[in-house]
Amino acid sequence: MQLETNFAYIDENYKRIIDTMEEAKAKYRKPTDEITLMAVTKTVAPEAVNHAVACGIHTLGENRVQEYLSKKEFYAKDASVHFIGHLQTNKVKYIIEDMDLIHSVDSLHLAEEINRHAARIQKVQNVLIEVNVGGEASKSGVDPEQLEELLLGVAQLSNVHVQGLMTIPPATGDEKFLFRMQQLFLDISAKKMDNIDMEILSMGMSGDYAAAIRYGSTLVRIGSALFGARKYQ
Repeated sequence: MQLETNFAYIDENYKRIIDTMEEAKAKYRKPTDEITLMAVTKTVAPEAVNHAVACGIHTLGENRVQEYLSKKEFYAKDASVHFIGHLQTNKVKYIIEDMDLIHSVDSLHLAEEINRHAARIQKVQNVLIEVNVGGEASKSGVDPEQLEELLLGVAQLSNVHVQGLMTIPPATGDEKFLFRMQQLFLDISAKKMDNIDMEILSMGMSGDYAAAIRYGSTLVRIGSALFGARKYQ
């Protein structure tokens, strides 16, 4: 984790990100569109995370279960915590009580495990379906051609509620992948499937969040552009 926190640096980055988001929204979106800024907290010290919350970012993105468990007691209590990393089925039980949204559901097997633990604590867990829009072997996510089949399966689970889609497009910067995700999102929305709401399109990170806003993202996940380059122990 980062041991030294430069709060002024975070302040400057936050202002720049907000300005960029507002410019993209003004150019490409409706004034009424809401776009959430998430602070991605991997390797970031809790005091830096809490400073981001104090700046006005109230959604935190966690990548790793073990790291989250080591830091969660130090986080500001008014923050909404989402899980955005690859989630193993045997780790679901450790985070099910805390997560407002799980972004990375990519199989019926994982959804069923989330459903089982959510039922145990009498919770309906909101989730996003992760789509591997670029077909990259190194990334998680359902193939776009299998998305609807997965959605239909997850819709049968009484303690899981799908709120939209998430993706990590290839790092090439080719906007065709953002466009394809937008089309998938709109296509699923138009079908009005039972127990499936297309409210959230989680798309865009530090390098492409302005472009993602152009293509309909409702939530951008920002780590290094806010906190600086990650420092690993």
